Amino acid sequence: MVAWLANNVGTIIICAILICLVTFIIIGMIRDRKKGKSPCGGKCCGCPMAGSCHGAEPKKK
Repeated sequence: MVAWLANNVGTIIICAILICLVTFIIIGMIRDRKKGKSPCGGKCCGCPMAGSCHGAEPKKK
């Protein structure tokens, strides 16, 4: 077991770093979502999903 760990220590470290990065990205996305931020930037002009990603504003009478 120790020999296997010694032979694969580089791969294990890189995988651990990648797992941490992905976790931080997902946590950041969840926090932004709870704050109401949109991942697209909010420029809906010409976007085919313009009416569905942001809440539709009620029409004034």
